[in-house]
Order: sequence, then structure tokens, then C-alpha cells
Amino acid sequence: MAQLSNDCFAFGGEMMAVEQALAQLAERVHTVTGTERVGLTDALGRVLAEEVVAPFDVPPHDNSAVDGYAVFFDDLTPDGDTTLPITARVAAGHLLGRPGQRGEAIRIFTGAPMPSGFDTVLMQEDCRTEGDTVTIPAGIKRGANRRRAGEDMARGSTVLNVGRRLRPEDIGLLASLGRRDVEVRTPLRAAVFSTGDEVRDPGVPLTEGCIYDANRFALIAALRQLGCAVTDLGILPDRRDAIRDALGGAAASHDVLVTSGGMSMGEEDHVKTAVEAQGSLHFWRLAIKPGRPVALGTVKDAAFVGLPGNPVAVMVTFLRIARPILLRLMGVADEAPALFPVRAGFTYKKKPGRREYVRATLVRAADGVMTAVKHPRDGAGILSSMVESNGLVELPEEATRVEPGVIVDFLPFSEVR
Repeated sequence: MAQLSNDCFAFGGEMMAVEQALAQLAERVHTVTGTERVGLTDALGRVLAEEVVAPFDVPPHDNSAVDGYAVFFDDLTPDGDTTLPITARVAAGHLLGRPGQRGEAIRIFTGAPMPSGFDTVLMQEDCRTEGDTVTIPAGIKRGANRRRAGEDMARGSTVLNVGRRLRPEDIGLLASLGRRDVEVRTPLRAAVFSTGDEVRDPGVPLTEGCIYDANRFALIAALRQLGCAVTDLGILPDRRDAIRDALGGAAASHDVLVTSGGMSMGEEDHVKTAVEAQGSLHFWRLAIKPGRPVALGTVKDAAFVGLPGNPVAVMVTFLRIARPILLRLMGVADEAPALFPVRAGFTYKKKPGRREYVRATLVRAADGVMTAVKHPRDGAGILSSMVESNGLVELPEEATRVEPGVIVDFLPFSEVR
């Protein structure tokens, strides 16, 4: 009798490493979306399709960084107090209307243009006033509290590059340049469906042996969070012809097709063969846990991303494999999330040769060091473990054991939203 294995990664030939898969993505996946102009209020999360160059200096003039008094630095006594007459007042949005003169101080407010000649501003809290004079203590540096024209953005400089996903601060920057609209990529058109005779839509009666479809709803939400225009194709039965026809029909009007389930080698796993019947698969077995059966391919002119069926495996492989694919299709220039070194607060064993992702939560230990605490449950079907964690510890292929206190890479979920 053949020996049975409780390791679902033990058979099926050589598997592809995650880094190898990501390298192939960089070579094979290219932008497929068009461009359009949208107003700034509609540009959040969109992918920039034009290089943004500052048409003028920002700020356009030297201005005061504080409420206080503008002076000529050379009028100040280096080793004692200096008393100067206050001869004028300048507020934001107004000009003095003449050059400054030696021996005077100007009452100035935050954001007000620096009158010509004045080079230093004293904070009002540091000065003493009496009548129309101000007394300034020694010790201020030349140019203090003076914002230079162009110190934020210089005229002619590139301030935003093509391929950037626009964040609130980017929208503000565009507005500071006087822009009302911007050229962005059109939304990626994504079609999503689940497979499985046992899968049911939420809201319908759940018969014995069946489960509700969590994967499709999680994927639709994740795709929309990336800015995709999503079509929900529902649940397909475990029939090769139905899956083949659905894929072919969706490919005609979508940029990418995303599935969950049906990617293994079982008799009822038909997605792989349905894709190959009208397209191609570039890889479909990855050395990754949770996950493994993950596919990148094409169906006619559409990209295809096939994810595993277990809910946690779906979410992990979406974040680490599907997300880079989708962002490249959208035209994003840099899709790699940041991983942060943290201290492990758990013991863990793993097999060499595969990349593993451990659900964990960051806590601040008594000594102040951020520490990853492993979720107590490991199963690829335990979706609540993702809800109760705030990120993933990424363990490289060569690692075989984690001990408390070692440094590990942590991927916060906030990095991939």
C-alpha cells in the first residue's frame, strides 16, 4: 500500500517559486487600459497617465512661515536685544507695496508675501512690543521662518510621474498647481466568478453539503478597492463546457477574468482545462502556502487570474500574486508593497522550498518593540483568522523555523489596500 501524505504540497511535480512568478509577471503583464480626463474630485485612486510638471514656483513668492515680525538680519545686534520701529502690517494675500527699508520691522502674518529686502522673521512669541516698537532678542539665524519661492515645487520640475495611483495628498498637490482635471487610466474591467456545485449565494436557503460563497464577494470588494470596474458573473457549476463558455463570453468585454476554485487537478476541477481550450496558462502551481494552485494566463484577448478555492488562500494569493498583476494591467508603475521587519512573538515550523504567509497581529511588547503575534488558527478555510489579524508574516523559502525574538518580514494589510 502506498504511503499517504498529509502534506498537500508533496506531489504534482516541481512548483514555481513566488519570486520567479513575480519576475514573469514583470515581463509578461503590460498596461491594457486607455486614458481619460477626470476632474480632481473624481481622481482619487486613479492611475496617472500623464507626467505632471510644475508650471510655476510653489509657493510663488517668499512668504512668512509664522505670525511675527519681518526684519533685515543685518539690523540685529548679535549679542543683545534690538529695538526697531513697526512701520507697516502685511497679511496673507496682501502686498506691502514698496521695498523694505533698513532699520524697520514689519508686522507679518503666516503666508504673507515677504516684502523685498526683508530676509528674516521673528516669531511673535519671542518678541516684546511696546507702542509702535518691537524688541528682538539675540540668537535668531539669518533667513529664519522665511519660506522660499519654489521650495515646495520649482517651476519646470516633474512632481508626479506616470503610473502613480493618486492619493489625497496628490490631489491637493495638483490643485496647488491650479489644475482642475488630470489624465488618468480608464478603470480596469474585471469579471469575477466562483465555481463549485456546493457554492450558494448569500440569502438563499443553504442545503446540506453546501456553503455560502465568501470568495466572490471578497474578490469583488478587493477589486473595487483597487479601482476596477467589476462585473459579477455569479457561480458556475462544475462543468467544463459551462466554465469554458462563461470565460469565452466574458473575455470579449473585459480586460481581466478572475476566478476562485477549480484550479487543482481533481476530476471536478475544470477551470484549467477550460482556459487552455481557448487560451493559455503561463504558470499554475506556486510554492506558496496558503495557496499553490494559482494561474496567470490569457483567454482570447483578456488576462486570466485563477485563484484557489479556500477563502484564506484566495485572500493571500490575491494580495501577493493577483494584486501585482492587476496593478500592472492598470498601468501602475510600482506595485510592490512595503514589508516591515518586526520581532516574532511565536514559534513556527515550516518545510523548506516554499514561501509561507502566517496570519498575525502586531502588538507593542513591554520593551516597546513591535512584535508579531501569530493567530492561533492556521486553516486555509478559516476566514475569521484574516479578520482577526492585521497582516501577514512572510517567511522565505529557505526558512524552516521561527523562534520568538527573531526578526521577520511583516506585511500590514494596510499596505495592500
